[in-house]
Amino acid sequence: MAAFWRRKAQRLARADGSRKGALDPGAAAVVRLLNGRAPFCTTSSCSGRLVLAQGGGAAGAGGCGIHKQNCTWLMVAHGTCPKEEVMAALEKATGDVVLKFEPFVLHVLCEELRDAQLLHSVAVDSGFRNSGITVGKGGKIMMAVRSTHCLEVPLSHKGKLMVSEEYIEFLIHVANQKMEENIRRIDRFHRSLELALKPAAGASSPPPGQAETHRPVYRRRRKRRAEPERDAHAAPEGPGEEPEPESDTESSLGIFADMTI
Repeated sequence: MAAFWRRKAQRLARADGSRKGALDPGAAAVVRLLNGRAPFCTTSSCSGRLVLAQGGGAAGAGGCGIHKQNCTWLMVAHGTCPKEEVMAALEKATGDVVLKFEPFVLHVLCEELRDAQLLHSVAVDSGFRNSGITVGKGGKIMMAVRSTHCLEVPLSHKGKLMVSEEYIEFLIHVANQKMEENIRRIDRFHRSLELALKPAAGASSPPPGQAETHRPVYRRRRKRRAEPERDAHAAPEGPGEEPEPESDTESSLGIFADMTI
């Protein structure tokens, strides 16, 4: 569709608007893989992070999202983090501080609903079970890749530490375990995407009239996925996860793609 190609061209021509001003290394391979395929365009991503956030209502905020307004980051790490780094950052605290772990998140603009459904299937199978699809104004189709193994714990109030150093050490251990699991899920998602999109290799961003080479991929994948459903001895999936908030989806007509896991 012409509207999708126009949006993709405009999006890819923009400068990175994140605080960092560049892709997180942990998310770069997935982002480049999707942007190199005709029916996809990533709009935002984060590979996962451990943050000490001060202000902006952080101490009373629920969910997994950072409230950026009036919020200061005392520390941010996109990998596992040592206790000493967190304690050093806490010494700068003058207000309410929260320790947060936020897992990988990715938002992808899709050409057609079937493209979003393919991406959703791969994401859920890779462990991102809170992923969903939203259709906005003008038929804009967004796919959000998300999970909810997050962490959010208040540590200080008005600059005063409210918990023991031993407890902080325990929290950092838990957060680092979550980060390691997060990295494994990203790797699994990337490998599964490569397999799902492999028949379309070499079809990087063709003109709209030639953007159909990926269509058989989803049909064949659906056929393969249907076979275990007929097998009475197929192993069940793991438990589902709770939803988390999304930041930048333009939704007026929601199609939240619930799946039975």
